[in-house]
Amino acid sequence: MPAYDNEGATISMEDVRTPDPPITISTIEEELTARRNRMLKPQKSTVSSRKQQAVCVRRAHKKYGPSKNPNIILDGLNMTVPKGAIYGLLGASGCGKTTLLSCIVGRRRLNSGEIWVLGGRPGGPGSGVPGPRIGYMPQEIALFGEFSIRETMIYFGWIAGMETKDVEMRIDFLIALLQLPNASRPVKNLSGGQQRRVSLAAALIHDPELLILDEPTVGVDPVLRQSIWDHLVEITAGGRTTVIITTHYIDETKQANIIGLMRGGRFLAEESPSELIRRYQAESLEDVFLKLSVLQNMGKRRRSSILADVIDKVELPAIPNPAAIDLEEAEIGEISGEFGDNVSMSSKGRVVVTPELLAPVEALPPEEEVHRNCIERIKPMKWHHMKALIWKNALSLFRNFGVLAFIIGLPVMQMILFCIAIGHYPVGLPLAVVNYETNNSMALCDYDKNYCPQDKETYEWNLTYFSCQYLDHLKLRQDNLVYFPTAEEAKLAARKGKARAVLIIPSNFTISLQDRMTDPRHTDNYTIDSSVITVHVDDTDKQVEWMLTRDLMTALANTTEHLTRICDLPLRMMTLPVNFHDPIYGMKEPDFTDFAGPGVILTIIFFLAVALTSGAMLAERNEGILERSLVSGITGTEILFSHVVVQMFVMTVQSLMVMLIGFVFFELSHKGPLGWVIVLILITGLCGMTFGFVVSCVCDTDRTATYMALGSFLPMVLLCGIIWPVEGMHIVLQWISYVLPLTKSTESLRSMLQRGWTISMPTVYSGFISTSIWIAIYLTTSILLLKFKKG
Repeated sequence: MPAYDNEGATISMEDVRTPDPPITISTIEEELTARRNRMLKPQKSTVSSRKQQAVCVRRAHKKYGPSKNPNIILDGLNMTVPKGAIYGLLGASGCGKTTLLSCIVGRRRLNSGEIWVLGGRPGGPGSGVPGPRIGYMPQEIALFGEFSIRETMIYFGWIAGMETKDVEMRIDFLIALLQLPNASRPVKNLSGGQQRRVSLAAALIHDPELLILDEPTVGVDPVLRQSIWDHLVEITAGGRTTVIITTHYIDETKQANIIGLMRGGRFLAEESPSELIRRYQAESLEDVFLKLSVLQNMGKRRRSSILADVIDKVELPAIPNPAAIDLEEAEIGEISGEFGDNVSMSSKGRVVVTPELLAPVEALPPEEEVHRNCIERIKPMKWHHMKALIWKNALSLFRNFGVLAFIIGLPVMQMILFCIAIGHYPVGLPLAVVNYETNNSMALCDYDKNYCPQDKETYEWNLTYFSCQYLDHLKLRQDNLVYFPTAEEAKLAARKGKARAVLIIPSNFTISLQDRMTDPRHTDNYTIDSSVITVHVDDTDKQVEWMLTRDLMTALANTTEHLTRICDLPLRMMTLPVNFHDPIYGMKEPDFTDFAGPGVILTIIFFLAVALTSGAMLAERNEGILERSLVSGITGTEILFSHVVVQMFVMTVQSLMVMLIGFVFFELSHKGPLGWVIVLILITGLCGMTFGFVVSCVCDTDRTATYMALGSFLPMVLLCGIIWPVEGMHIVLQWISYVLPLTKSTESLRSMLQRGWTISMPTVYSGFISTSIWIAIYLTTSILLLKFKKG
């Protein structure tokens, strides 16, 4: 049987099997060095051959996992795709086909090696990737389920810069070619095979220069499959269009100009189908693939016992396989180093260098020069891209009315719940009262006896049951007074949770108080103790304890003020020597709703924006739409700003509804400039959007994004001064709080609403500056992650 080398020339069997004399390690190293210098030096291709190449891959290595035990996907792979050819990429699932295509379109990076596509390296200025010169159909569907077939085609056509009338003409042609249903049918209502055909149509819509199709014929009827192949042959006939196609159906690639048989991250062969069948004397490409796979397994150092029977039954060609044929366990050891696994020692001491290494590898073509004017260089966004993205985002959002109503109604519901539930004064608290002065008999509290007889000459006056007047004023603030006969019973009720405080009034309280006030110099300790009301408070709830203490003190102040009035005494004669006048800012009766309201408004707007943007971005990313759009030439900046444009409208409606509920219906304080208040709320929502972009770029799944968003919610609420003053925190937490996004903006909004300050005040404009800085940080981070985060 004749044998052929890598170029197809005949080799005599003597050249293959002539035994070599015994050699030493030094002679082996000399031979390897000579072979390296003579044969392994990359060959320069001519200018004409460079122009005939569409895709070149050289020495591609790609692996995942730890360095000690990596999962190798691509292992030194070389690939050349001529222009105007159909290149069939064949291999079993998991052999690296999809990873290779992702590297070619620039969505994954090689660990080492080089790729050249349509004029340059992917992402380079001379390359056609990303951009409209390429049509990419990924393995997943990567379509908008809510869109109809026509709307899907319009979106991808607009991205490629097509006019709407041209898109409509292509839609009619592709529907007929791919036997699609009515163009108004939503994609989500199509079968799996129909969805894949729509995905193929989206790649064909703009008649690209390079088509990369990842298993486009899976689940397609054989007749339609042949029709698709006929179309691919037709568009490549003129030499303008190049097709790279992967498939599980090996025999259908007979129409391909060249096929690459891929297994274990390497190419077993790269040749035309007819040449492979002729060279390996096979009846079909499947037989060729089987023989090459067996040869590859024979070359592994640890041969799989599973394939032993197969190897014995398969008739192998008499020449070395183009893939690595390393024999098992050499007697004098292996030679490692620059040649890696492609160099080994045979059991007879013969050096075996695989034909893959002996074959010359052409250098990559030079990058094409691209002449751009100044406007094109600095222009970050293209109008037709923004038109397509904004239209897509708006259509996705407003088509689902139920979701839109929920998005707008949720902040309204949250604001209503906050205003109703938080900050109101607690009333109806049970207070246990033990009044020994009246023996807990309310009949003795006759207000006709509460007089103040006064001697005009001596200015002596009498009090009657002052405790009754005190309890009467206390009822105006807390009306749930429960009387007990003894202090022990009252304390027992408090221990059982039936009372929030216990008030014990001595039996001679009024007389002792009068003696203490009329003759303080001669007052003894007994009189002083008898003129004091003893209070025991449940101190587990500090908010309630503070409010009850304030009520008890205010009731006493009101009672003494009433007494001085009816006794014709100076009004503040019997009050504490500290007088709290009207506050400079805020209300005389402090309201926690007013204090927390600004922070709650900003928190609602901020985190709803986070959920909205991160959810939209993750949905596109997980469905493959984001990657497909990026390959089509969309930039990360365009994607982010298109979401901002659409969602800014929704956020504006949310903000206006929240302000209407808070300021109009529940009358929260709003003394400041309304315009600046609206601007601050809107830019805080924009800050939340950009943070949502970061979340969606960092996280790979909805679950991790939810964890990240929820994990950031509580620290911001606790540390941003929304429910507790920053000055009351630990000094370390204060410094952390000052740099969080909502701290300065909350204080700024609070100052405008409750103090009436304008933008000229440092406390106010610092909130605007802080929020703007965070927007810039989040936006820059998102753009960089979209650009550089690749597998």
